[in-house]
Amino acid sequence: MSLISDNLQAVLADIQRVALDSGRSPEQVRLLAVSKTFGVDAILDAASCGQTAFGENYLQEALEKIGFVRQHSPDLKLEWHFIGPIQSNKTKPIAENFSWVHSVDREKIAQRLSEQRPADLPPLNICLQVNISGEASKSGVLPQDALPLALKIAQLPRLKLRGLMTVPEATEDFQQQRLAFRHLKLLNDEIGNHGIVLDTLSMGMSSDLHAAIAEGSTMVRIGTAIFGRRNYAK
Repeated sequence: MSLISDNLQAVLADIQRVALDSGRSPEQVRLLAVSKTFGVDAILDAASCGQTAFGENYLQEALEKIGFVRQHSPDLKLEWHFIGPIQSNKTKPIAENFSWVHSVDREKIAQRLSEQRPADLPPLNICLQVNISGEASKSGVLPQDALPLALKIAQLPRLKLRGLMTVPEATEDFQQQRLAFRHLKLLNDEIGNHGIVLDTLSMGMSSDLHAAIAEGSTMVRIGTAIFGRRNYAK
């Protein structure tokens, strides 16, 4: 077995353990393998172990990987998630090549994704990114603006609003981690009370997945624990 295979099995076992410890079913938590900066060989290695959902931050890099897999492994049905910041001039290839987008925080971006989603593809699954900690350096709609934006996005054709995503302020304090994720869960519930059915809380990464699962995450975005440390200097 490869190192990625070993790491993947360890992460899945960790998710299962934490879910059970939190009184939840492990089947309620999906694993999104964040493969940004790693080559297509790493993706194929993880896919050979049964992993199908992969998250990418950088559009051009992602498109190259998607194209390679489609050309060289056409029978391999992978689910591609875009999780990085979105520029308005990049919405078309995102709408055409991804199944999920986790980082929508403006109505303009949602409108463009809706207009540019090909009619022969299923609706594009959308998570609204919320800047739950209010950090000036991070993308995301502020919590108080999330409901009005969700109501607008829910009306757009070719999109399916699935839930919320957040990257809270980094901390090693477990209770502080839980508090941030709890706030997102409460916001998710508030939006649901306005008639929008949401089924996805995209929260939790390698450093805080335990707190996220304990607070109701349904999708954890794990990269380092699967693929190893990233080399951004490549």
